[in-house]
Amino acid sequence: MARIDVVTEDVSLDAPTLVEGLPGVGLVGKIVVDHLVDALGMEYYAAVQCEGVPEAAVYRGERSALRPPVRLHADPERDLLVLQSDVPVSPSDATGFAACITSWLDDNDVTPLYLSGLPDQSENVPEVYGVSTGEGDALLDEAGIVPPAEGGLVSGPTGALLYHAGRADLDSVGLIAETNPKFPDPEAARAVLDAGVEPITGIDVDTDALVEQAEEIQDAREQLAQRMQQADDESSQAEPLGMFQ
Repeated sequence: MARIDVVTEDVSLDAPTLVEGLPGVGLVGKIVVDHLVDALGMEYYAAVQCEGVPEAAVYRGERSALRPPVRLHADPERDLLVLQSDVPVSPSDATGFAACITSWLDDNDVTPLYLSGLPDQSENVPEVYGVSTGEGDALLDEAGIVPPAEGGLVSGPTGALLYHAGRADLDSVGLIAETNPKFPDPEAARAVLDAGVEPITGIDVDTDALVEQAEEIQDAREQLAQRMQQADDESSQAEPLGMFQ
């Protein structure tokens, strides 16, 4: 049965914000969430057992306890949740996955920040744009985050999450960052944290290490990026639609 199993019952959260980190173009969301978990020492909170999650077990160095490949981590002091994933969620199962996640977020009064990369191969500093559902536009306005200049489409599992948030009239924000479409992009992840997550949540996280360790991050994520490029299904990304909309 598709569900989210809370494993740390003594964690108390009050209308938390969630940052989504599914692997997508540039691996922006994954890099952001992995950094938040490490920098804030976030606690493993729940196992995500929704459709589209591969039946696999994750182990960590020098620890014997296994964890599911997609899970929630919590920081009760900051009322923050993150959706961390070590595997791609198949877009062919995105509908069931998004329905499962959205239902739980709605039941627990969680405001999600969904992250997506907009392919861009320029050498400019990545820009971060915002889209929303429900009253999420108020969060964007307060944070000074502008919408994309051109219309477009968010696809893959993250697009499904935004679609279901809209159907449920759930307040949500989609942060779209310009990113390298072929390689893991820690600079784009840094832009999302500094220009998106921090002004919306008020949580200040040191991001200098993301750029300083860019080569290490790229090496660590390269294998996952290659698996995603070789997959038949399309990963989450934002893309312009051009003049026909």
